[in-house]
Amino acid sequence: MSTTCSVFCGVSLDGFIARPDGALDFLEGDGTAPMGDHGYEDFVSGIDAIVMGRNTFEVVLGFEQWPYTKKVFVLSSGAVDLARVKERGADVELLNAAPEEVVRHLATRGYKHLYIDGGGTVQRFLRAGLIDRLIVTHVPVLIGQGIPLFGALEKDIPLKLVRSHSFPGGLVQSEYARRPNA
Repeated sequence: MSTTCSVFCGVSLDGFIARPDGALDFLEGDGTAPMGDHGYEDFVSGIDAIVMGRNTFEVVLGFEQWPYTKKVFVLSSGAVDLARVKERGADVELLNAAPEEVVRHLATRGYKHLYIDGGGTVQRFLRAGLIDRLIVTHVPVLIGQGIPLFGALEKDIPLKLVRSHSFPGGLVQSEYARRPNA
């Protein structure tokens, strides 16, 4: 069974997915132009589950409402209190495994399309060669420092541009696919 791993994220123009403290406020723009729909709902409708790291999970717990209707797998080597999110009706499970093991395990459970979320988690899945599709939406703001989407790599990861599109409000979204045999 083949499983596809995709990333869908917003980043500042200088490549950060969050501020150093995990805040995501800059992703909303400066309020001068509506950001509008940029394909997230359509993307999420095509996935089976979300895989995120503990840090991203902690940030999402701070949201007013639980934002996901899909099953969420939280990757952590330590204990994570899932009770507080399950009280909110979330379907969340804890996993402690390397990216390759996560994909294999979830494939045996019937999950065919995974949404990989969170800086460190995305970086580990990229290094393992498991990201098939990368949709990055650049927000027209420089924040100077924060949590980068990409980190150090042992080797180049060749990608193919599938499409690029600009939106009202200044967002620029590019979709990339991993090149075959890469």
